[in-house]
Amino acid sequence: MSLETRFREAFNESIDLKRRVLEAQGPRVAGAAKLLAQVFKSGGKVLIFGNGGSAADAQHLAAEFVNRFQVERPPLAALALTTDTSILTAVANDYDFKEIFAKQVRALGRPGDLAWGISTSGNSANVVAGLETARALGLKTLALSGGDGGPVAAASDAALIVPSRNTPRVQEVHITIGHVLCDLVDYLLFPEKFTG
Repeated sequence: MSLETRFREAFNESIDLKRRVLEAQGPRVAGAAKLLAQVFKSGGKVLIFGNGGSAADAQHLAAEFVNRFQVERPPLAALALTTDTSILTAVANDYDFKEIFAKQVRALGRPGDLAWGISTSGNSANVVAGLETARALGLKTLALSGGDGGPVAAASDAALIVPSRNTPRVQEVHITIGHVLCDLVDYLLFPEKFTG
């Protein structure tokens, strides 16, 4: 197989998967945007977490909310629970890696906040624990998942599932969904920025 053929296959897989999600998840994405906007509008914060590439997505999306996405607007309260190496390593060392997000949710989460777990497999035990802890504390929960959604989707109030087990392709769709959510939240909260 030539390099160009391999390149085209990867792009076409990504495009096809995005098209499948577009057709199947539109109402769910709109619902997730409304949920996020409601949390921000009521003064709540969004706690985002995942492992590996999903940890990077958590940081990326938190930055889009806190700084800005495409329009000038006030900062929105979002926090990636993947960035403090002292907390992550202390909890993993003293307790268990499964607890690294649940402990932070217990410390930082309050009713009216939202916990957003990201897992390409849908099976990440520490993401499930973070979402379950959030639910027990009265937080709203949102998941970005892959495959059949797995326990991560089951532990959330709203789940956006990318129906693939190909990790890179799932991650590509996850960040697309994340960017779309950022745009929709801005559109819901600051409609005056989109006129004219």
